[in-house]
Amino acid sequence: MTAVVEPSASTHSPPGTTPDPAPGRRPWWRRGRGPLLIGGLTFALVVMTVVSAGRGQLQIPPAEVVGSMMHRLDVNAEWLLARAGLDVDLPFDVGPLPQHVQGENTLWLVRFPRVVLALLVGAALATAGALMQGVFGNPLAEPAIVGVSPGAAVGASLVFVTGTTALGEWTVAVAAFLSGLITTLLVYVLSRSAGRTEVVTLVLTGVAVTAVAFAIVAFATFVATPEAREQIVFWQLGSLNGARWPAVVAVLPFVGVGLVLAVTMGRSLDLLALGERSARHLGVRVERLRIVAIVAVAMLVGSGVAFAGVIGFVGLVVPHLIRMIAGPGHRVLLPASALGGALLLVSADLVARTAIDYADLPLGMLTALVGGPLFFWLLRRTRTRQGGWA
Repeated sequence: MTAVVEPSASTHSPPGTTPDPAPGRRPWWRRGRGPLLIGGLTFALVVMTVVSAGRGQLQIPPAEVVGSMMHRLDVNAEWLLARAGLDVDLPFDVGPLPQHVQGENTLWLVRFPRVVLALLVGAALATAGALMQGVFGNPLAEPAIVGVSPGAAVGASLVFVTGTTALGEWTVAVAAFLSGLITTLLVYVLSRSAGRTEVVTLVLTGVAVTAVAFAIVAFATFVATPEAREQIVFWQLGSLNGARWPAVVAVLPFVGVGLVLAVTMGRSLDLLALGERSARHLGVRVERLRIVAIVAVAMLVGSGVAFAGVIGFVGLVVPHLIRMIAGPGHRVLLPASALGGALLLVSADLVARTAIDYADLPLGMLTALVGGPLFFWLLRRTRTRQGGWA
């Protein structure tokens, strides 16, 4: 029988998650860093959204991007009020509209759906990473360890190989989402014993199931036609090319519910950082907390990778960066990670579609190029200041 070792606060929590001193003892600049960080990330995200929407083969000035957004807001708000029987002239229609004849179509049919999907997927991946690290007390935890991304890759690969088109253009997305969700549930069921889920068992089960999933993807790639093989490889590299409003509408409810679930777990995750036994004594139902967290991660990541493919390092690196600035408290860490992940993916997508003319670079490749060195720097920094993560 494997003895369940009660983790202490220092071993359960990811690095840098040592609880802060009491609020009254902290200096004023540390007490306000959470709201400042969230405010700064929100401002940067708005600016980057406007810049990203205006950049591309057809350049649109930021003032015209804002003017187009305000015009649509004014028209749609007045239409809604008219449906309610109110004839009101709202003052939102300010700023110039795009001067180019294709400016409006470019913004609303191509750029905005892609930017909004990048916001949703980035927020989902980073929030899922913060949840995993908090629930499992492991700094290396990310959504892949419970099989969401590898499982989604299996579903997408099998669709490419078999050429199934039962649901039209939604076939790949639906197959990826369902297979990711089923794989996550499989990992959870296999790791559960006597009504409990031991963290180490869950992580190692995830590693084993992930290995099997990658083997299935490799076999599918081996037997696939050259065209299907190219689709499998490109999907695994991640991309937002081809994002449209129906995809945004499909992803939005899953990400919205997942984010709400994550934010509501903030206080319980702070108590869990003190250790499982202490958390139970303080009223936290640890097993239920893990189940809800896994469901939230499956919803967040499954819906995102279904349309964007596998995008790595966002869920691993962003929470660590936020934790370095704002501290370990999950009530700030979770929403700040969502904003940081959205900002990172919108920025990466802008580079992906503008770095080379008439080419769309794989998004997963860019996030790995940035995330790999950054994660190495985090390793060195943590080893220097705290003696490592062991």
